[in-house]
Parts: sequence; structure tokens; C-alpha cells
Amino acid sequence: MPDDDQTPPDDDDKFRPDAIAARIDSIGEETDADRVAREEESKLLARKREQKKTALETAASKRLAKIGERQVKRPTAIAALAVPEPGTLLDRLAGGQKWIRKNQVAVGVASGLAVAAIAGGMGWAYWQDQVAAQASFLFSQGIADEHGHVSSKAEGSDDDTTSRDLYPTFATATERHDAALAKYRTVESKFPGTGAAILARLAEATLLLDAGDAKGALRAYADVEASPLAKADRAVRGRAVEGQGFADEFLARTDEEHRSQHLDDALARYKAMQAIEIDDFKNLGIYHEARVRAAKGDKPKAIELLKDLSARLGESSRGTSYLKFVVEDQLRDLDPSALPPKPPKGAAGPGGLDMNDPRIQKLLREYQDSHPESPAPARPGAPPPIPRPGPGPGSKP
Repeated sequence: MPDDDQTPPDDDDKFRPDAIAARIDSIGEETDADRVAREEESKLLARKREQKKTALETAASKRLAKIGERQVKRPTAIAALAVPEPGTLLDRLAGGQKWIRKNQVAVGVASGLAVAAIAGGMGWAYWQDQVAAQASFLFSQGIADEHGHVSSKAEGSDDDTTSRDLYPTFATATERHDAALAKYRTVESKFPGTGAAILARLAEATLLLDAGDAKGALRAYADVEASPLAKADRAVRGRAVEGQGFADEFLARTDEEHRSQHLDDALARYKAMQAIEIDDFKNLGIYHEARVRAAKGDKPKAIELLKDLSARLGESSRGTSYLKFVVEDQLRDLDPSALPPKPPKGAAGPGGLDMNDPRIQKLLREYQDSHPESPAPARPGAPPPIPRPGPGPGSKP
């Protein structure tokens, strides 16, 4: 017979009070198997957490690396112009007002300086305008004196009252010369650097050459050529270069020892004159070169230049009739067979005019005086012409 302790309990015994109480007491107790299972489960959970943490760190490192490799997106203009939130804008305005009140003295000084700068700029511009007006007025007086009348008659004794209203009358040509020269030099001394002063220096050079001071004229013409106005205005530059050539030719006639050198200098000036991008100066430079070539004894070259220039002028429709006339006159003197004979004195020329008539010559001189921007060449066999001072195209005295 089996032992009573080894007999399996009956199902009814499970529900006995003492069996139920025993099971309740055993609930809070942990068996060895439960403890081992719990520890293994804790270790497994720890390993899973560690693996998950390592995976997150690796992913984060990869994301950071990619961010460093990507180009940073800069704020766009639209984002920069984005209107701030009302609260932020009001806060900034309030802060600005507080700063202004705190730095009221500094703000007042800055505002005063700004107003003073604006007022000073306007005052400077006004003063510059006044200076330019005064310089131009005085320069125009010098031009009037240079073109003044020379007469020993009492003023108002002849019928040319209109002309006398425009230009003053002088007893001698020397008085006229001195009066104009004094006006020009006053403009240069009182208003240095202005356009009127530069043109006054150009006019002074003309008067000096008229008076025979070729070296003084050379210096004056060189000053004009180096001026800002000559660099900006090709006509002024052309006048200055041509004037230096005239002065060199004058020295060639008065300094026989260095005649050849002076003529070479004049030739260089006239070649430079041809490089100026104005047809009148190019044609006139060729004519002057031909004259100097003839003076140096290079007659064939002079004839060649004059023939080419005559053909060039014949194709031009601009006002070159006077230049064409003197070119043909010079060409006939050098090579009578180059052109048909000149009509005898008194015979009607083109248009029924006798170009040798003193009255026609007077009209030509008067035209040249009233149109200083049109350079006039020298008469064949005569000394080089002296350019009349006057503003170039687009410039103001």
C-alpha cells in the first residue's frame, strides 16, 4: 500500500480552507526557478536597451554627418523682408524711442550735421555757379576788346553805330591788344581752373603770337593742351596743337640757326592735328603739313599732299570752300600744271565772285571772326594764320 503522503490530493481538497490559505501564503514567495527566470529576463531587457541606444546614436551620427555635408540654405530676400509679428515690431519701435530719448543730445548733433552738410552742398553749388558766371562775363569782355575797333575818330562820328555798340573802340591796335590781354589774364588769376580761365589762356596765346612772343605763346598753348578742358573737348585740343605749330613756324623764321628743328617741331604738331577726330582739323593739318614740307624743300611730297587734299575737299559737302580755294592756290604755286590756270584778277570766279577782290577778302575775314569754331588756313605765301579764340563744340566759356 502506498504512503498516505504520496497519495495525490483529491480535487475537492484544493478548495478546502486550509489549502486555499496555503496557496495564498505562497503567492509572495519567489522560488529559485522564478528568481533565475527574472534575472535572465532583466539581462535580456538590458541588452535590448543597449542595442537600441547604440542604434540611435549611430543614426544620429549619420544624420549629423549628412547635415555637415549639405549646403546651408541661406535666408531668401522674401524671408528677409518678411513682416515681423506685431508684438515684435511694436517692441522694437518702443525700444528705438527709448534709445532716442536716452541719446537725445547725440541724435540732435547728428541731425544738425546732416542738415549742415546738405545746406553746405547747396551753397557750394550756388557759389560755383556764381564764379562760373563772373568768369564767363569777364572773358566775354576780353573777346569784345580783342575784336574792338581801332579809330582816331570821336565816338559816334560814323554810321556804324550798331557795331560800335557791340565792340569798344580804341585809338591804336596796341591799346586794343593790351586791354584784351589784361582781361584774359584777370580771368586766369581770379578764376583758375575754370573753363573760362582755360579759354582765356588760349586767347592769351593768340595775342602773344600776334605780338611776336612765340616762346610765350608756346607755353600758353602747351598749358591749354594739358588742361582737362582740352582732354574733354577735341576742338580746344586742336586749337592748342595748331597754335603750337604756328609758334614753331614763327621761330623758324626768326631763329635761322635752328630753323630746321623748328620746322620739324611744327611738322610733328600738324601730324598730331590730323589725328584729332574732327574733319576740319584733319584737313587743315594736311594743308599745314604740305606748307611745311614745301618750306623744308620737299616739294614733291607737298604737291602730293595738296593733290590728295584737293580731291578730298572736292568730295566734301561741308563748309570747306575757303580751304579748297587756298589749297588750290598753293598747289598752283608749286605745280602750275596740276590745275587749270587761275582766272585773271577781276574775272568772276565760282558764283560770279572775284575771290581776290578786297571786299570779298574782308567778308571772309569777318566770317572767320564770327565763326571761330571753323579753322581758317593761311593764304599761300603768307605767315601762318592765328586761330581766333572761341569755345569748342559743346563747351561753354
